[in-house]
Amino acid sequence: MDDPQFSNVCRSIIDEISSVVIIDEEVLVKILTGFLADGHVLLEDVPGTGKTLTAQTLADVLGLSFSRVQFTPDLLPADITGTETFDEHSNSFEFRPGPLFANIVLADELNRASPKTQAALLEAMEERQVTVGGESYQLPSPFFVIGTQNPTESSGTFELPEAQKDRFMIKTTLGYPDADGELELIDRRANRRTRRERVERISDSLAIEQLRNAPEGVTVERTVRQYVVSIARETRTDDRVAIGVSPRGTQRLFEAARAYAALSGRDFVTPDEVKAVARPVLTHRIVLTSDARMSGVQKLDVVEDVIAEQPVPKLSSRSTH
Repeated sequence: MDDPQFSNVCRSIIDEISSVVIIDEEVLVKILTGFLADGHVLLEDVPGTGKTLTAQTLADVLGLSFSRVQFTPDLLPADITGTETFDEHSNSFEFRPGPLFANIVLADELNRASPKTQAALLEAMEERQVTVGGESYQLPSPFFVIGTQNPTESSGTFELPEAQKDRFMIKTTLGYPDADGELELIDRRANRRTRRERVERISDSLAIEQLRNAPEGVTVERTVRQYVVSIARETRTDDRVAIGVSPRGTQRLFEAARAYAALSGRDFVTPDEVKAVARPVLTHRIVLTSDARMSGVQKLDVVEDVIAEQPVPKLSSRSTH
């Protein structure tokens, strides 16, 4: 898939989702960046902001299977991975897949689940497989998790373990629509008889594979690669930070920058693309010191300062033309 065709398809995907969901386009671009870069996305929002509709519409537009899992404190790992049941006719155990066996999985209110259930999801996100009864079962490809969590101040929620958060390439928020957007939401509902609009399918399985391979062809100059590494490493030396960005986070920043550049219609990564994805890719990976938290320091403050302090590399004339 050449660059113009890739850009046109991505533009069509964004436009089609926007025809159903009232959502800031930049947020939608971040979600699509995570999908194209073979990552996962974490959305932190209060209920009722359109997280489920966004995930379902993305699956419909891409022509992919969709599953929603409501996480609760009593949810067991087998409830999401699947179970082995005994078949009397064959005199053997058979595996019955759980809701994780879908292309796009909405892990709703993830921070209400027990650590044991979260651990089962962690294997699925990292290895693209689940283990049941000592046997491993491959998940469908593509496999994309959109996790949602309520703000940690909400009743009955728990902070996600660092290992779990590290598996999400991007963390962002849908936020509330502005007044015009909320009015448009009502207008759309008033002008149709069904509760959910139908969308046009943009891609098939072959096109999806081509879309996800497109970022692999994006060039990242050596100086830009060093810029990516410098930003990530600098988070580890900041006095306000107890745990900085992991090497996995550095890789995810590189991968997200390539996908974001491809979405922007470029076949090379600029420092601006690195900056654009650094905030949603790195912020949730940082653990502040107790003193920093007591002083009201925000994780985003650290990332913003790190970006501001790093010298911006210049691109060669070959990349800019």
